[in-house]
Amino acid sequence: MSIMNSKEIMEIIPHRQPFMLLDTVEELEPGVRALAKKCVTYNEPFFAGHFPQEPVMPGVLIIEALAQAGAVAILSVPENKGKTAYFAAIQNAKFKGKVIPGDVLMLETTLGKVKGPMGIGSAKATVNGKVVAQAELTFAIGQA
Repeated sequence: MSIMNSKEIMEIIPHRQPFMLLDTVEELEPGVRALAKKCVTYNEPFFAGHFPQEPVMPGVLIIEALAQAGAVAILSVPENKGKTAYFAAIQNAKFKGKVIPGDVLMLETTLGKVKGPMGIGSAKATVNGKVVAQAELTFAIGQA
């Protein structure tokens, strides 16, 4: 059972359609970890051009979805309420499989080192338990 729906997610992160890439949050440890879900459908706007004959979710959007999951985790901490999490770096990104319409993308980001407004998280996206993407994400917390 989900612990957070899209309306509740939008109370934490500033993303809106068509760029909010999380449907639900399944698990949350504020300031530590978030596990979110994205149900990928043919109606995603990026499929119109990527690729019309063989729709594949762009890898950069999978990384963005992982970052949004991490943002939910870090911005769920009371002292970060109303702030925004920004990308500072992406390291060691690897794409290991395609994400296509009908897939349920599970997005897990665990925050490791956090010092002041900066932090690093390890992120992993899976479909049916198989890793399709992973990366190390560095973020900065700023004012909204």
